[in-house]
Amino acid sequence: MRRKLLPYLLLIPTYLVIVIFIYLPAYDSFYSSFFKVSVFGNRRIFIGFQNYLSLLSDKDYLMAVNFTLVYTTTTVIVSIFLSFFLALLLDQEVPGSRIYRTLIFAPYAVSHAVAGALWGFLLNPVVGHVNYLMRIFFGIQTQWLTTRPFAAYSLIFASIWKTLPFNIIFYLAALQSISSEVIEASIIDGANSWTRVWKILFPLVSPITFYLVIMSVISSTFQSFAIIDVMTKGGPGGYTTNMIYKLFMDGFRFQKTGLASAENVVLFAAMMIVTIIYFVYGQRRVHYQ
Repeated sequence: MRRKLLPYLLLIPTYLVIVIFIYLPAYDSFYSSFFKVSVFGNRRIFIGFQNYLSLLSDKDYLMAVNFTLVYTTTTVIVSIFLSFFLALLLDQEVPGSRIYRTLIFAPYAVSHAVAGALWGFLLNPVVGHVNYLMRIFFGIQTQWLTTRPFAAYSLIFASIWKTLPFNIIFYLAALQSISSEVIEASIIDGANSWTRVWKILFPLVSPITFYLVIMSVISSTFQSFAIIDVMTKGGPGGYTTNMIYKLFMDGFRFQKTGLASAENVVLFAAMMIVTIIYFVYGQRRVHYQ
């Protein structure tokens, strides 16, 4: 009897952490989304679905949703294909390949806030290295972080730079697990480099792609807060404000707890729907060896 109960007893601390820090806050957020909460949080007025209806008519929130779609889609697609291409290059047996791998994995060691600060400095219009090089080679200067659409370009580029090492690690491990006999057989059959890459190698690493797409969507949606806050703070004029940053602004800056709770529920529902659709339809293209 003790042996049967021991595994459950050992899992109790894990369940407590999950309930206290995940389920209870999620329930409180869902519950608060139906109330209008005072600035000091000492009074709640039940307003039903009014917070959700307010979001539908809020131009700033709709703009944040639109930017989230563009930002997330671009970041995920570019990072997936670029990381696969770089993993192919790093998989080649060339002198100094270990040094190249170490250098390209370096961004993974820094946090999103540090990555945002780094690119904020590089793109600084006065002392930034990017504008310095552009002035030398092209004779132009750009206000990267304060003008449209360059602020969005800057965030997307910084996010891709931060995401690439994580994806490359998995793709490189997947490519190294593919038998060399498969490649040799394709060469004997007359397949060119393009065919080997997109008709053989890429389908063989589809389980990794399936996993990385989900992780990249989660990262670009939830972990983008630090990069946005450090680089643009959602500007200019809310142009680079995504859903997670809008949630922060309404909940902590403007003390609109009920509205922020509704935004949290909408974001959770959107991520759940995207994940379910991707698992239903995306898994059909996954080929396990």
